[in-house]
Amino acid sequence: MADRISRDDVVHVAHLARLELSDEEVDRFTEQLGAILDHADDVASLDTEGVPPTAHPLPLENVLRDDVVEPSLDRDEVLAQAPAAENGLFRVPRILGEAP
Repeated sequence: MADRISRDDVVHVAHLARLELSDEEVDRFTEQLGAILDHADDVASLDTEGVPPTAHPLPLENVLRDDVVEPSLDRDEVLAQAPAAENGLFRVPRILGEAP
């Protein structure tokens, strides 16, 4: 398994990722990455002709309703209930020290 990737490859990638690995970790990761590459070869060797590509294992449906215009509250009535309004909009306190 580890033939696919060498200790030097693991040390090089660890250096690029700015990881400090012990000799034991380098040996373990070399074996694990070799196993991952072997599994990738197994998957790549499968005959997938005629199998459509999928992005999700289950069929998805849009569960959102269609947008429908419906009567709403009167703007002037709503603004009359607000603590402060200005130019047809809600007036709120300034935040984050914004200039006036």
